Amino acid sequence: MALRFLGTTSENGNCPMLYEIEETGDLIVQGDLLTDPRHLAQLRDVKESEAFVVIPRDLLTRYAPKE
Repeated sequence: MALRFLGTTSENGNCPMLYEIEETGDLIVQGDLLTDPRHLAQLRDVKESEAFVVIPRDLLTRYAPKE
């Protein structure tokens, strides 16, 4: 499956970045891993295969598909 780079709010090429899986339209986000135990404790229905990243709102409002 091909990925399409949608954008970044990074000034120097680091994360966060937003991608789309072209075949499905699903989004992939690249960002810093959420590590704050207070926030992790509030997450619900977490599967062992899941990870959580912090994404600035500006990245999604600027680059996420609108349709």
